[in-house]
Amino acid sequence: MRTKHLIIFGTRPEAIKMAPLVKEFKKHPDQFDIKVCITAQHREMLDQVLNFFDIIPDFDLNLMKPNQNLYSLTADIITEMKPVLDNFQPDFIYVHGDTTTTMAASIAGFYSGAKICHVEAGLRTQNKRSPFPEEMNRQIAGRIADYHFAPTIQSKDNLLKENVKEDDILVTGNTVIDALLNSSERVEDIDNKEIEMLKTILDSSKKIILVTGHRRENHGQGFINICEALKEIALKNSDVQIIYPVHLNPNVQKPVHEILSAITNIKLIEPLAYPAFVWLMSNSYMIITDSGGVQEEAPSLGKPVLVMRDTTERPEAVEAGTVILVGTDKQKIVEESISLLTDTARYAKMSALHNPYGDGKACGRIVKFIESL
Repeated sequence: MRTKHLIIFGTRPEAIKMAPLVKEFKKHPDQFDIKVCITAQHREMLDQVLNFFDIIPDFDLNLMKPNQNLYSLTADIITEMKPVLDNFQPDFIYVHGDTTTTMAASIAGFYSGAKICHVEAGLRTQNKRSPFPEEMNRQIAGRIADYHFAPTIQSKDNLLKENVKEDDILVTGNTVIDALLNSSERVEDIDNKEIEMLKTILDSSKKIILVTGHRRENHGQGFINICEALKEIALKNSDVQIIYPVHLNPNVQKPVHEILSAITNIKLIEPLAYPAFVWLMSNSYMIITDSGGVQEEAPSLGKPVLVMRDTTERPEAVEAGTVILVGTDKQKIVEESISLLTDTARYAKMSALHNPYGDGKACGRIVKFIESL
């Protein structure tokens, strides 16, 4: 019997991680009727990913508004999902990770009677304020979900501690590795204006440090500390070039441009679409970030990562040694960066470590699990 499956996402990171799942399901048209619904919680950045992966949404809620807030966004997603669910009447709904789209779509899907499948399930910090609102988003989605696709054994263990039935959990690896391994090959040969721009500004004689940052918990003094650390690293190391695609949030833009714009070996650029970002990761020496996805991706490219967060729901990378938590502590960011820039043995060891987040076959495992139901 051909079953109906609705894959829902709304942000760029979700799109990257769900795109290979869409592709994998569509290899089996006789078994699965697959439709994609986007909330467009993030509009422009989402569209860039959809274009790269050649995905055309079947339903586009187009919910992004200027100065939107969590209250209105949550309400809008639940309300606007109803006609989609009434129209398609899916048997299974797939949500990803920990966004507001994930949480609200899980609630809407539960109301519709569909089975909820949570991709990247079981990540936890057990601190509902960090990261905010992601920790509670994923816990709510996890409570609602019927099937849990956990990226690691540790994520599965978190779910078991919450009394989720073991038969309803599958350890898959992370779908972001599926996307990355495919994309990192493609970006070497594609005609891409952003990649060509990067080639003109990168100084191949220097060690490239890629920086990204956006999290709410770092707004304010946290970002000031981060920028002061980057300034010190740049001024003390003339053989380094820092490339920073600056998030569009004014809470990020203001301190970054005020503190870093005049430093010659720091390049502040616009946010990059996914293909160019993958290319830049591949061509970087190391990465400083507060992004969860980058923590997962970079080890597969052999890039050490400093994570500008005090806690992480991805402890496997910390334990494996592929990432180092530095928070927004200026001294720690500077010290760990300089250590990796100067200690070649430490850098080589960290670069060679195994990625704990998977082998690029997560989506195939998910599809086989659904086939077995």
